[in-house]
Amino acid sequence: QVQLAESGGGSVQAGGSLRLSCAGSGSTLEHYSIAWFRDTPGNEREGVSCISRSDGSTKYSDSVKGRFTISRDTAKNTVYLEMNSLKREDTGTYYCAADPYWNCLKVLPGVFGSWGQGTHVTVSS
Repeated sequence: QVQLAESGGGSVQAGGSLRLSCAGSGSTLEHYSIAWFRDTPGNEREGVSCISRSDGSTKYSDSVKGRFTISRDTAKNTVYLEMNSLKREDTGTYYCAADPYWNCLKVLPGVFGSWGQGTHVTVSS
């Protein structure tokens, strides 16, 4: 089973950027659909983005579309979430998750079997 480790969180001012990394070990991430979720204050866990194992297609929630970009680096066995034009409401803990069968049709927490430990993002005004 794949193990996932997120990094890249931190504090940034509104309008700034961060790049989160999800490094895989124990298996090749290319064989998995990888999603990014976040826990933000007062909200349920939200699936913000996903990259499909089958064709590399991507999906974004409406709240981040146009600002966040998900990508793979197969050589580094890592998936990235590039976050631009950050807003205070993007503050939260971000998790990456993997599943070997799902194709990002819906980015739902219950679908993904492997999770990282999370990395925290704080956006201040």
